[in-house]
Amino acid sequence: MSNLDLRPSLTECGGRTDVTARPVRELLIGKQVKLGESTVVRRLLPNIGRRMIGAWCFVDHYGPEDIASEPGMQVAPHPHTGLQTVSWLHEGEVEHRDSLGSLQTVRPRQLGLMTAGRAISHSEQSPGAHGPVLHGAQLWVALPDQHRHVDPSFEFHADLPVLTSGGLTATVLLGELAGAESPGTTYSPLVGADLALAAGTDVRLPVRPDFEYAALSMSGAAEVDGVEVAAGNLLYLGCGRRELRLRASVDSAVMLLGGEPFEERIVMWWNFVARSGEEITQARADWMGGDRFGTVHGYQGGPIPAPALPGTPLKPRGRIR
Repeated sequence: MSNLDLRPSLTECGGRTDVTARPVRELLIGKQVKLGESTVVRRLLPNIGRRMIGAWCFVDHYGPEDIASEPGMQVAPHPHTGLQTVSWLHEGEVEHRDSLGSLQTVRPRQLGLMTAGRAISHSEQSPGAHGPVLHGAQLWVALPDQHRHVDPSFEFHADLPVLTSGGLTATVLLGELAGAESPGTTYSPLVGADLALAAGTDVRLPVRPDFEYAALSMSGAAEVDGVEVAAGNLLYLGCGRRELRLRASVDSAVMLLGGEPFEERIVMWWNFVARSGEEITQARADWMGGDRFGTVHGYQGGPIPAPALPGTPLKPRGRIR
């Protein structure tokens, strides 16, 4: 997916200094951002109050949106470096194309995982004949330094491990949770899980005290560690828990995101994750010059031009403001 902000800021984040080593309950509200021609998303990360959760560095939630008479998602070809993109749907379908020649339609509870590595470009759009509703999340995972220049790749996993317990159905899309491990490739210790909670659910989910976690409410109104989280909001939970209590009075869905606090500092601007402003400048020049990122074939339309770089120098910042 793309960050289509016309004036994206240079953001430096990462490092363990500001990671909360104890449980917290910090509610983050999303910022509405237009994505492509018609889709509006709620941007939860980076947020004015927090920039990373483990290696998770970018989170958008969109829908449920009525697209019965609309084109739906239409995101033209754009570049990425230094990260993985995760496509996750609850309703609808998204067609992925990339410069490796991949073509895949991703449907609800199927994992579309793209590793940008040194460079890749891709597009995302609702198919011509698509369902009436679009609802999902798009997320990025920052690659650690030793892996950020790996060969680009795309994975698709239709069958993912599922855990059930007392009204909870947990689908593990990345990493490992309670002994269930996703087939998706990861480069740092992390977890991503989709938690469906039936009305009346009251369960305790085992988690790792060395991971920091957050819960993204997808629908309903789940109670996470005693805090009701409305759909489209993100509850940051910090570290230090061995279990997480989940309750729901109505059918609800939550994405659990977690991981070992990301030790390295990274620079994010537009669709690039790097380690310095100079790397960002070079990536932008390569994209605009037609180098390095390849070509996405089959998308009806031209690529997205990169925004202008800001005129101010990069200011070192931590994981939180």
